[in-house]
Amino acid sequence: MSQTYRRKLKTLVGASSVISAANDSQPGVGITRAIELAKIAEREKITGLFTADLLQADAAGLAGTTGTQDPLIALAALSQVTSHIGLIATVSTSWLHPYNLARQVGTLDHISGGRAGWNAVTSSVGEENFGESQLPPPQERYARATEFIEVMNALYDANERAAVQRTASGGIRLDHSKLHPIHYRGDYFQVAGPLNVPPPPQRRPVQFQAGQSDAGVTLGARYAEVIYTSQPTFEAAQTFVADVQQRARRFGREHNPPLIMNSFHAIIGDSDADVARRLRDKHERINYEQGRLRVADMLGGEVDLRDVPLDQPLPAALIPELAQVHRRQGRAAIFRGYALEGLTLRELIIKAEETGHWFVAGTPETLADAIEQRYRAGVLDVISLHGLGQPDQQDLLLNGLLPELRRRQLIDTDYVGNDFRSSLELAPLPNAID
Repeated sequence: MSQTYRRKLKTLVGASSVISAANDSQPGVGITRAIELAKIAEREKITGLFTADLLQADAAGLAGTTGTQDPLIALAALSQVTSHIGLIATVSTSWLHPYNLARQVGTLDHISGGRAGWNAVTSSVGEENFGESQLPPPQERYARATEFIEVMNALYDANERAAVQRTASGGIRLDHSKLHPIHYRGDYFQVAGPLNVPPPPQRRPVQFQAGQSDAGVTLGARYAEVIYTSQPTFEAAQTFVADVQQRARRFGREHNPPLIMNSFHAIIGDSDADVARRLRDKHERINYEQGRLRVADMLGGEVDLRDVPLDQPLPAALIPELAQVHRRQGRAAIFRGYALEGLTLRELIIKAEETGHWFVAGTPETLADAIEQRYRAGVLDVISLHGLGQPDQQDLLLNGLLPELRRRQLIDTDYVGNDFRSSLELAPLPNAID
């Protein structure tokens, strides 16, 4: 699968730490910290800020504060204190409406000067807050997501750039002949159009997609420009990318398959001994009783692990079949695999601290080796780095790992182009009306 890449590895910062900084209990302090972190990321030439989102309070306390700010509003604020870094908001195709979201993301693209992206997820929670008695089954959520993306793309493609012009007196003139309805009629959405937001600078804000079930991979292979995935091992990443590329070819995308984005969780130390100390400290901080709930959540949320001894594997009867899982099937597949390998509950709880993501503990050189292996093999195009905003890791990220990646000429040393799409060096969009 090894290949020569035209583009260098693109870097994102998992912006949970940035957005969560705005939760500071002192008014005004939180947003100041969020702005500071966004400016640091841009100074380091990070390609984009990637936000997660949560749509419910977590009674078990598993999610902390991450995602409790609305990402579109938070990123709109950060767009005014940055000028190059991309701004990606995670949004739910199960609970939102594509016409309104097209207006919001299109507006973010305008006010940021062409730096908006949106990450489509089908959501595994939230039904109690959005008028549903129960979560729709995965196949229904992905059928709705398909229509959602189709509507978004159609709305962005329909209007001509010349539809909106500024007159000599400074006013706005609208040429209605260049604003086009889409007349979309599907099972979930009926949208006439046209979109009443001027064509965004990028025409389509960059479209990310996250979902690792069979239906999720198909959706990403068909529509996504960047697929966000959790592949904890190199071998799993190879298998996943081969599958995505095969499916993309079936949709006629052999020349522009989705870029592959992996979230990289790490413990960085300045020596092997320092890494061992940091890893030991991390494990000592784990609340193993709460960890039982986290592992149950990783397995789909319907497993009772209260009576399982920590240092024994899960009984076979407690390991669910994927067909029984209706929430986060991709994550459940990862943890089901761990359980079938015979990992003890304690080991599963440690794994669950990273929620199934790629995790490496090591010096900057060790981490760079792991990153370079995936990049050179052609299974990693975009990496989401963690550590910004974490006092014990930020310095080693900024002054250790990033310089090492630059020394190896793996990542960009400056922004490429004038908007987010060109910074990612994405393939040209298909022709629109104009």
